[in-house]
Amino acid sequence: MRAAHIDAFAGATGEILLGALIDAGVGLGDLEQTLRGLPLDSWSLDAEQVVRLGTGATQVRLHADEDGVVRTWGNVRQLLSAASLPEPVRARALGAFSRLADAEARIHRMAVERVHFHEFGTVEAILGVVGVCAGFHLLGVERATCGPVSTGTGMMRASHGFVPIPTPTVAELLRGAPTAATDITAELCTPTGAALLAEWVADWGPQPPMVAERIGYGAGTRDLDRPHVLRVTIGEVERTVGTAQALVLETTVDDLPGDLLPPVLDALRAAGAADAWARPVLMKNGRPGQEITCVSEAWHGDTLRTVLFRETTTLAVRGYLVERWQLQREWTSVEVAGHPVRLKIGRLGGDVVNVAPEYDDCVAAAAASGLPLKEVFARARAAWGAVDGGVAPPPQRPAS
Repeated sequence: MRAAHIDAFAGATGEILLGALIDAGVGLGDLEQTLRGLPLDSWSLDAEQVVRLGTGATQVRLHADEDGVVRTWGNVRQLLSAASLPEPVRARALGAFSRLADAEARIHRMAVERVHFHEFGTVEAILGVVGVCAGFHLLGVERATCGPVSTGTGMMRASHGFVPIPTPTVAELLRGAPTAATDITAELCTPTGAALLAEWVADWGPQPPMVAERIGYGAGTRDLDRPHVLRVTIGEVERTVGTAQALVLETTVDDLPGDLLPPVLDALRAAGAADAWARPVLMKNGRPGQEITCVSEAWHGDTLRTVLFRETTTLAVRGYLVERWQLQREWTSVEVAGHPVRLKIGRLGGDVVNVAPEYDDCVAAAAASGLPLKEVFARARAAWGAVDGGVAPPPQRPAS
């Protein structure tokens, strides 16, 4: 599994994280092309090589003509939902901003939908969060780990007046994570940096056993007693059958038209659900209905509940934690009739036990080649068997 380990010994901000990912090999052109999918105008991104106390790093600068709009969480969610972004990037960015909204709501004792993003609802902040999520995606990173985060100490001026460092938002976002104030009187970790760490980091602590392939350093601008940089190490970690807690949310409705179910499921997946489905049920008084269910990592809960309330006719959502086991996964690509088809490979202790052609790729190849869909699936699996040098597992029925 491709993973990242983050060393935030001098703090973390969106731009420093982005600089580290570019330093680790993310192409600036690829990153800008992804960011152009956002419905935002008049912005630019540049990166330069700098040295901080003897350590070379990439410093990123985001420039934007700010529109002066103070965005709510709903505004940002709508903007990201309407953007032309790869779904994993959109889901992670929504997750980071959802965490920001939840933290602000707890601090200010208000409903999440009333939260106004001030400093971190600007065009530059949105570009920074989406840029980091796009950078991880372009590097193929599935999960991240991180050591202790330096936050700094002292006081600073914010939109509500003077606040302590770490700010209440940062402290809330990093609850449960190892942090160190250090004796540096400066804000080393910003709310956007903390939200990105909270969204991406699956385990806090030292770097796990990893075959390091890329190492990048992102630079800040402060003169400190240590290099003002963040280091990210990208590589492969071993994983067989992994277990983790997952959140299951479900609701039943009897008055939602059937043609609205697919958009609801799409919205749940876009908001961070690992999977979502619906099945017919018999409700009270013998009424036929639909049970809508989704499973996700726990921190997507608030966002997914909001989707269920907004996109369905339900008045209540129930949820519970479960254990979720998953095989080690990797992607490869083959050609069918001259068209690329991605394959998801599932390994158990290094042995391939499942091979699944990507449905959308098969549909596109079938439409372009004129082949029946079942033939595209069969050829894709046969092509993988030839490349792998073995016999492909028995055919699986394509998801519908």
